[in-house]
Amino acid sequence: MIDPIDEEHKDKHKSRSWLERITAILAREPQDREQLMEILRDAQDRDVLSEEMLGMIERILQVSEMQVREVMVPKTQMVVLEKDSDLEEILPIVIESGHSRFPIVDSTFKEVSGILLAKDLLKFYFNKEKETGTFNMADVVRPAVFTAQSKRLDILLREFRVNRNHIAIVLDEYGNVAGLVTIEDVLEQIVGEIEDEYDIDEDDAYIKKHSDEVYIVKAQTPIDEFNEYFHTKFEEEEFDTIGGIILQAFGHLPKRGENVKLQNLRFKVLHSDNRRVYLLEVKQMKNKKKE
Repeated sequence: MIDPIDEEHKDKHKSRSWLERITAILAREPQDREQLMEILRDAQDRDVLSEEMLGMIERILQVSEMQVREVMVPKTQMVVLEKDSDLEEILPIVIESGHSRFPIVDSTFKEVSGILLAKDLLKFYFNKEKETGTFNMADVVRPAVFTAQSKRLDILLREFRVNRNHIAIVLDEYGNVAGLVTIEDVLEQIVGEIEDEYDIDEDDAYIKKHSDEVYIVKAQTPIDEFNEYFHTKFEEEEFDTIGGIILQAFGHLPKRGENVKLQNLRFKVLHSDNRRVYLLEVKQMKNKKKE
């Protein structure tokens, strides 16, 4: 028979042990960031912190040292809409890109006059009574928020949260448009890649069919497997994966949104960092009939 007093004593000892361990960690008073990380890693070794929590804390500390320019989408890769466009011109761009927010620019792309939310187009698209001229960009565009390339990410994140913004146009030191940054770009530096319907789980196959013509493909897909699936003829002599073929085609490390056409396929980068490409969208291009 178990003595209730002994069980109570064990519980108290266990609780006290947790408190003692946490107190001991805090009592070491780190003098700099490296010492703090040593303490936190020691806490993880002792199961006070989980590995996932330690990683998140480490990334939070890194974010406080990062600037907007390190995570922004460059101007050359921005998907924008011209302010004088009509609904028929806008819809194909919105549908093809899959984005939810679009900077509005003039024909010279020297400045951004506002932001268009894709959801604001729904009432025009589904309005069966719509007539030519009903849609007016000025009626739906929202004010744009601007930020500097040099701003720290932790400060930008606080501004996003306080002002309830999701996107900001990035300006260089001369006040020119340099790119854009979203709240997702910042959060991913802390919590890691935020998955969506295009992402493939680690346990999934290399290739995932998204629609009749669009596929989501991991960059590490072996070339022979890719060729077999898409009936392509990419050479395996120089590279082992389709990611290597794509890097060679670009001639540089591409960022999210960049695309290239190879063998009747269009490759669009969905996820990459400053080291490598992770995820691609592959779209089969239709052959144009010769008249």
